[in-house]
Amino acid sequence: MPTPVAPPVMHVFHCDHCQHLVFFESATCVQCGRLLAYLPDQRMVGSLDEGGDGAWKSPLEPEQRAYRLRPNYAEHNVCNWAIPAGSEQEYCDSCDLTRTIPDLSDMAAKQAWYRYEVAKRRVLYSLVQLGISPVSKSVDPERGLAFEILADPVDPEAPPILTGHADGLITLNLAEADDAERERRRLQMHEPYRTLVGHIRHELGHYYWDRLIAGSDRLDAYRALFGDDREDYAQALQRHYDAGPAPDWQERYVSAYASTHAWEDWAETWAHYLHITDAIETAADSGLSIRPRRRDQPSAKITGKAIARGPEGFDQLMNEWFPLTFVLNNLNRGLGLPDAYPFVLSKPAVEKLRFVHETVYHAG
Repeated sequence: MPTPVAPPVMHVFHCDHCQHLVFFESATCVQCGRLLAYLPDQRMVGSLDEGGDGAWKSPLEPEQRAYRLRPNYAEHNVCNWAIPAGSEQEYCDSCDLTRTIPDLSDMAAKQAWYRYEVAKRRVLYSLVQLGISPVSKSVDPERGLAFEILADPVDPEAPPILTGHADGLITLNLAEADDAERERRRLQMHEPYRTLVGHIRHELGHYYWDRLIAGSDRLDAYRALFGDDREDYAQALQRHYDAGPAPDWQERYVSAYASTHAWEDWAETWAHYLHITDAIETAADSGLSIRPRRRDQPSAKITGKAIARGPEGFDQLMNEWFPLTFVLNNLNRGLGLPDAYPFVLSKPAVEKLRFVHETVYHAG
């Protein structure tokens, strides 16, 4: 039996110097002006003091912990992760995964790159907490992971860049980092939800299918739930775009696109699992409890401990998630925004989420 995955260290952070609330993406404390960075060995966002010779030190343990800030932080301002001073890495764990970036002479492209890197770091942090942090292709060319962030070609006759995954390489279309363009595509594709974080989580689902399902002792159970992955993928995709999703998709899948093929069903379910666990853990670390005035309204004490409990913790995860979606969606509607989680999970979809939960637990 594998060791249970440890619960997340934290999702809410404070400046070490002034205790002001800061965010995972913060690079500077807005109250005291201290430099901030994500410190991977401590799994936290912390402040840094100059330590001399280009090094930076954490005030928590200044004699033991020193860090370096790499070019994507110090020069390009697209990353807020530090590297332990003794490490031989050229880039942080997140930047090392990106092997192709856009033309930095184009300021719009640089801003789009920044937005993708912010989303990628958020997702990677969740994977670290789940105990399934990926390995870079720079370390393991065959089984590792890499990202390419590419712009559509200038030639209108050339094929556009398609977001997708192949053999551990995730390609991301730079244009989707523009909010207006992404919204246009969301409406064109009749999707209720389309975000950069969502794209990365979905494509990582394909990567982890290769790592955790293909050729494993979980493959038969996977096929019993999600369908036969040996079905011709190109034909399934063409059928989806020609005829639309399965008429009964809401009864069996987490999304319409999940009904395309067993691989897409897994990737969509995987992405939803990461949506759920990240939101619950953040809510728990924020101290959220849902205690309505009426007994017939959803209630929950958000603990964030369901993952650490292993397979038997899944029901607790769902018991915390459904009330949280009620609150999230109502808050968004009060702000005039679309629902934060515009999905209704059927019983078959929940069982697929359970399978993902168990797979993550055994892999962690």
